[in-house]
Amino acid sequence: MKTAKFLGLGILCLGLLTGCAANTLSAAPRDITLVAKSTETEFWQSVFAGARAAASEYNVNLTIVGPETEEDYETQNALIKSAVDQGAEALVFSAISYTENAPAIDAAAEAGVKIVVIDSDVDSEAVGVRIGTDNIEAGYMAAQAALDAREGELIVGIINYDLGSRNGQEREQGLRERLAQEARVGEIYTLNVLAEEDDAREKTMALLQAHPEINVVVGFNEPTAVGAAQAVEALALGETVDVVGFDSNVKTVDLMQTGVVSALIVQNPYAMGYLGVEAACDILGGESFDPEQLVDTATQIVTQENMFSLEGQKALFPFDTP
Repeated sequence: MKTAKFLGLGILCLGLLTGCAANTLSAAPRDITLVAKSTETEFWQSVFAGARAAASEYNVNLTIVGPETEEDYETQNALIKSAVDQGAEALVFSAISYTENAPAIDAAAEAGVKIVVIDSDVDSEAVGVRIGTDNIEAGYMAAQAALDAREGELIVGIINYDLGSRNGQEREQGLRERLAQEARVGEIYTLNVLAEEDDAREKTMALLQAHPEINVVVGFNEPTAVGAAQAVEALALGETVDVVGFDSNVKTVDLMQTGVVSALIVQNPYAMGYLGVEAACDILGGESFDPEQLVDTATQIVTQENMFSLEGQKALFPFDTP
């Protein structure tokens, strides 16, 4: 099994994928389709940038598709079938639903298509390699950031997204496991919202108004983090409620500068896209991987204290820093 970690936002091959596919190109371009969870957020735009970079390097005809929202697994399934019908040799896939996307992925594999999972897992034995964040560890990191944000009792509001998404549930699992180790953590309230900042904002505002004792709010992906932070700002609770979010978005970064956001758990979406396409090429070339072993693209905590450091800037603005 070959594993890799991306350190910062630069791509460092550490014996990965036969030395980065041994820098060889197939005689004819490979046809690979990336089926994302969404095409709208900054997270996914970064994934696409990484995928396109790998496609250019490894002679790939890359098609990128995805639904408008991160709840629409039915459209994802239709896109998977369409990719197979159009002759895709491999799919780089991020599942909206761990279970509901599985039959479409199994059918694609039965048709001879190779499967690479990035970001969010699917319940299929056909997956050849899994690439992304250790989400339970990321949940631990979010919990630690919340614990570090304030002294005294913590009353926590969790703003999570679709119950069918494996990574959101694993992040919540990790957060709860870490918080359970601390006697100063009191009540934990949980919301599952649409992965849309407007829905997250409105429902977080309602939660905070119903439970004014909450002093920490955690959003588990980019839209929920943005919405939760906007809710705290709209209610003028920045002095009394800490926000811990996921991923880098200009809105949450701005709110970190003003003190509304205490910490962001920043993933490496560019690496997910790049490695996803690279791994698909390797599998099509005959390489094999242990699908039970995650290729971890690394995650880091960015706070107001380190956001202007070189590493912090690379994490928050991967295309604007050297």
